[in-house]
Amino acid sequence: MDVTRLWWVRHGPTHEKTMVGWRDVPADLSDTAALARLNAHLPDQALLISSDLIRAVATADALAQGRTRLPHHPGLRELHFGDWDGRAWDDIARTHPELSFAYWDDPGHHAPPGGESWNEAAARVSAATDALIAAHRGRDLILVAHFGAILTQVQRAKGCAAVEVFAHRIDNLSVTRIDLGPQGWHLGPINHLA
Repeated sequence: MDVTRLWWVRHGPTHEKTMVGWRDVPADLSDTAALARLNAHLPDQALLISSDLIRAVATADALAQGRTRLPHHPGLRELHFGDWDGRAWDDIARTHPELSFAYWDDPGHHAPPGGESWNEAAARVSAATDALIAAHRGRDLILVAHFGAILTQVQRAKGCAAVEVFAHRIDNLSVTRIDLGPQGWHLGPINHLA
């Protein structure tokens, strides 16, 4: 079994001050120097895929530069915040004090109204990742995705509780490297900024 290298890239910044999950908001990709450094850091022969949300698609487009592009994948979307999407955190805490606390303090089965739990999101992203690995075993894959989606895979590689991965930053245009080889998952640098 060859090693499959996953280069998780968080999309460009949105400058939103509210919760952004499945709401389709654009990324600001005006920092061409940061994009150039990121592009130079990523492997040239990697396959490139993104979530189907416009902020990830546009970021992947900026990184295409001769790389083979795979179809966008909805399984790589951000956490689904349901009725909380587009709302400020203090507003959510006021209207759903117990649920909002539990969602972040005890992630797992708690879900926002109309949204998905951490466990549901992790299962969705893991299924998409597994399908990509099965189809492209032994390759470098650049996956342009989102904060929560990337953290679900950090949790998977570490084999830890979800709340433990919240200590990690996942900045916009950062790279988190996770490999799958004969000995299982190997977690490389998290939140590398080129």
